Amino acid sequence: MTVKVRFAPSPTGFLHVGNIRAAIITWLFARKNEGHFLLRIDDTDQERSKEEYVEAIQTDMRWLGLNWDSFSRQSERWDRYNALIEQLKEQGDLYPCYETEEELGLKRRSLMARGLPPIYDRGALSLSDEEKAAFEAEGRKPHWRFKLKHEPIEWQDHVRGAVKFHGKDLSDPVLIREDGSPLYHLCSVIDDMDLSITHVIRGEDHVANTATHVQMFEALGAKVPEFAHYALLGGKDGGKLSKRLGALSIGHLRDEMKLEPMAINSLIAKLGTSDNIEAYTELEQLIESFDFSKFSRAIAKFDPEELERLNAKIIHQKDFTSVKDRLDSMGLEHMSENFWLSVRENLETLNDVQLWWDMTHGEVAPDIEDPDYLETAKGLLPAEPWSEETWDAWIAEIKANTDKKGKGLFMPLRKALTGMSHGPELKGLLPLIGKAKAEQRLSGQKA
Repeated sequence: MTVKVRFAPSPTGFLHVGNIRAAIITWLFARKNEGHFLLRIDDTDQERSKEEYVEAIQTDMRWLGLNWDSFSRQSERWDRYNALIEQLKEQGDLYPCYETEEELGLKRRSLMARGLPPIYDRGALSLSDEEKAAFEAEGRKPHWRFKLKHEPIEWQDHVRGAVKFHGKDLSDPVLIREDGSPLYHLCSVIDDMDLSITHVIRGEDHVANTATHVQMFEALGAKVPEFAHYALLGGKDGGKLSKRLGALSIGHLRDEMKLEPMAINSLIAKLGTSDNIEAYTELEQLIESFDFSKFSRAIAKFDPEELERLNAKIIHQKDFTSVKDRLDSMGLEHMSENFWLSVRENLETLNDVQLWWDMTHGEVAPDIEDPDYLETAKGLLPAEPWSEETWDAWIAEIKANTDKKGKGLFMPLRKALTGMSHGPELKGLLPLIGKAKAEQRLSGQKA
């Protein structure tokens, strides 16, 4: 069997941490099995769907490296949905219901007050033609429910193992709104059938929906796909993920936090699995190690600080050629490979390189402590040209001519030369600063 899967976002907002997880997991499964990955835009919600979100979804996917093999939009398939809706009505699988939201709410509350599950009582099935006509004369329009068969519903889930439901324990789902428009569930099943989806991969909050979808596939005469329902995201303490963290958009992670795409891929791909979370630099590494047998049933703990740690590790591994174009776009086209290698270990995001460029090439207000010591150190500066060996040679001269050692030897020099008490190794920075600036800064001059 050739694997064919889909990622089906609704363009009613931007992709965020929660739904991009579905994309990453589904994409990795497809690539691991040399299968087909479909990007399907579920835009049946005509009021809330916006073209800007469709474009943003594609931008985010491309940025993460999640290429797709085909593309479709539900809004282009109304005729097909309507034709199959009529088929299901003729088969008796869809039936009209006339209860209002208030009446349904009352029924649910009554059942729950009696300690019973809020399952629809199928009262609409007993309506006579006269009663239906009376409702319609009142101006009521029916919504349509799918009539579940009261029989076992079972499948072997790629994450959860054997899953069992019974039709009598589930409410007949509403598939058609009062205005005649189909809901997500029916459109999704029809698309999965028509587009030959072999595996449906989604969060465990859809498990009960899947039970009803199984019978919808069967009612349409379609082969039921295989399913994988992964555990949902929780906070770093294992509790419920806050809406603030769950709604972190990919655009925010990219444009505001300046994260690398592989930091996001590295974390999201391994959350909730038995694999260690590491800083991966290539998607191929994630593809190779992907396996549903590694997924846990426990809540996957999401910690945004982990993204920042992974991001720093990925930056530290980047060679100069992989960042050159991006540096050029930042106005740093004159940066050398030597400069990059000297500072990259102190970067958390690529944008941090600007700080060290400005420190070496711009003006710095030196932080002066022990002026007499700094004046002595200035007089011992070696002649240029300088290299990474210059720092050690200079320090050896200072030691030989002063009583300084340890922190008292190094820290005054760092503060004077960089204006900071931390940063990249000075053996790499000193040649980038140059002798003229070094002398001025050691003298307490802004340079």
